[in-house]
Amino acid sequence: MTDQTSAPTTVEEVYAELLGRAPENKMEPRLAPLFRAMDVLGEPNKAFPIVHITGTNGKTSTARMIEAGLRAYGLRTGRYTSPHLSRVTERISIDGEPVADTTFVRIWNEIAPYLGIVDAELVAAGQPRLTYFECVTILGFAIFADEPVDVAVIEVGLGGVTDATNVGDGVVSVVTPISLDHTDLLGETTADIAREKAGIIKPGGFLVSAAQPMDAAQVLLEKAREVGVEFRFEGVEFGVESRTLAVGGQLVTVQGLAGRYEDLTVPLHGAHQAENAAVAVAALEAFFGGGERELDAEILREAFAGVTSPGRLEVVRTSPTIIVDAAHNPGGIRVTAEALTEAFDFTRLVVVLGVLREKDAEEILRTLDEAFADVQVEFCFTQSASPRAIPADELAELALDLGFAEEAVHTEEKLDDAIAYAVERADDVGDFGGGVLITGSITVVGEARILLGTGAL
Repeated sequence: MTDQTSAPTTVEEVYAELLGRAPENKMEPRLAPLFRAMDVLGEPNKAFPIVHITGTNGKTSTARMIEAGLRAYGLRTGRYTSPHLSRVTERISIDGEPVADTTFVRIWNEIAPYLGIVDAELVAAGQPRLTYFECVTILGFAIFADEPVDVAVIEVGLGGVTDATNVGDGVVSVVTPISLDHTDLLGETTADIAREKAGIIKPGGFLVSAAQPMDAAQVLLEKAREVGVEFRFEGVEFGVESRTLAVGGQLVTVQGLAGRYEDLTVPLHGAHQAENAAVAVAALEAFFGGGERELDAEILREAFAGVTSPGRLEVVRTSPTIIVDAAHNPGGIRVTAEALTEAFDFTRLVVVLGVLREKDAEEILRTLDEAFADVQVEFCFTQSASPRAIPADELAELALDLGFAEEAVHTEEKLDDAIAYAVERADDVGDFGGGVLITGSITVVGEARILLGTGAL
């Protein structure tokens, strides 16, 4: 049990305690300790309805859109997403803003003795104590119950079946696009990965899914039928009817489950964000009326017009244009490249790339090479401060082995030096023709946003 005489008084002190546990990339495939924690805390996981979101890419942007719609209808919302870009409080949001520092620290100190009970039981049973991610998830549920919120939008950390967030039962289960990622943990095929993610589909719920690979769609369909829930798939029952580019984003017309919504302003770039918007609309229709009641178009229009998604094709500087994007797997990199090519007309693009060890760096590089084949592109390989970061020199060597032109490959171990180099190269073009894309991992993007003075979320 935690010694309350030395209880942390700041977010940074709480974060230090969390970092003393098994790290985020060492998630335990278990739920029993989470249910035990919920039990000793009075079941905060049952204190509010949940919209539960899984998938490979697009989870956080979709969560933000759903949250915006719920708030526009006057509901007090909690949003749980991961990982964070700059500060751990970003993971737990109340009404669209990171939870207050005082609340974060107070609730942590209140639940710490109970987490100590669970830790002691785990150790006695020869198991690892609660991990970083498990503790932050429990903290999120406890904060949402304490506020209290009317509804929580909760993003899965990894997979679904044994993810810590799965102690909550979604009244709507949302599955964003599934592709190959974390194959060492989730499986080698999209069908295998879908089986893990289908674990969030619960009796009494409602499944809303983005368009999926055929094998993944079949798995989700079978799970929905097995537990007896309604299911709706993008491209079958709902989807994007049309989209046109607009200043700062796009205008999107969505055919929903119950209504058609014309010219929604989505201030985010790329076809994938239009598709995320369609999934969000269907999820909102499912939440408010079981998919049978049309939403108020003006309320929806107002909600989407104010949506932001930090670190997702986010322009953080101009002259030259610097864009950060947290794509960290081949599927994410592909849609990022497509969206950037569509929205920006660069004559030279300098890609600042840093990748974490557990990711498929080779396929990420292949995807970038193919996606920017028609653009004059240069690469500056770098690394974040994460101990899991692939060394910049190693990334550069891999790129050269894959056939990247030697004159287009540069290395800067420190991210600030990499950004300075990329800006100089982009500036050489003049007339706003040069651009910088910083991508490859959430840690690189988070550090870049801090270096570039973009901390507000």
